[in-house]
Amino acid sequence: MCHPARSAVTGGSHSGHPPPRGTTMDTATARRQELLLLRRYCDTGDFRARDTVIEGAMPLVHTVAARYANRGVDHEELVQVGAVGLVKAVDRFDPDRGLAFSSFAVPNIAGEIRRWFRDHSHALRLPRDVQEHADELRSHAEALTTAHGRRPTLAELTQASGLPAAVVLEVQAATHEVRVTSLDAAVTQDADAVARVDTIGDVDHGYEVAEVRTLARTGLAALRDRERLIVRLRYEDGLTQSEIAQRVGISQMHVSRLLRRAIEDMRETLDADAG
Repeated sequence: MCHPARSAVTGGSHSGHPPPRGTTMDTATARRQELLLLRRYCDTGDFRARDTVIEGAMPLVHTVAARYANRGVDHEELVQVGAVGLVKAVDRFDPDRGLAFSSFAVPNIAGEIRRWFRDHSHALRLPRDVQEHADELRSHAEALTTAHGRRPTLAELTQASGLPAAVVLEVQAATHEVRVTSLDAAVTQDADAVARVDTIGDVDHGYEVAEVRTLARTGLAALRDRERLIVRLRYEDGLTQSEIAQRVGISQMHVSRLLRRAIEDMRETLDADAG
């Protein structure tokens, strides 16, 4: 972990800093310069180097914030929240661990935005028609789950409610952050189907793997034995959730829940260590 952060990010142009992502400079060269600046900040507390890294990494914040669009929150507000996560990532980053800074920063940025939504979910007001559809879909989802012993698919929810699939997905997106968990309609019907509500606003799978591997450096030991095994099977051995379910002897849905809980527990461990 680096030196304590300042309360604000300063602007300005400093010599020797990497260009913003997406410029013509070779990516490997930019990453080397970024790593040198991070090492300088960690070793000497050079806040000019810190600010330069933050300025150069802001496109990452915009990219992650864009994944949370259509939530009724202004993009620039989410960028401000995500920037807090970026600053924390710079201050937590250890250049000696061999992890690319972007792979470390993205989970921190996304985590800060998720926490903001969680903390402010009580203040988010859904339009009346969306709330009515959400209540209706929740009722159908609960009935279908009871009948089939699993989460309903998108097709099943669409048929039961009589709503177009697009409307179902829009309602799921709108209600995701207020934890309407019974709307976890699967996009596909195979055993490893990913719930649409779990994918909206998430970083892609490559970032997810990088995040879990980063979290595991400090948080894996704190997990229960079965959760630790499931995390390793999923993110080290690359097994699917259904394969893990067969290996461990539990349902695929239970595997999904255990993975989510394990990742949240590891995030809390990382936050506690950083605090």
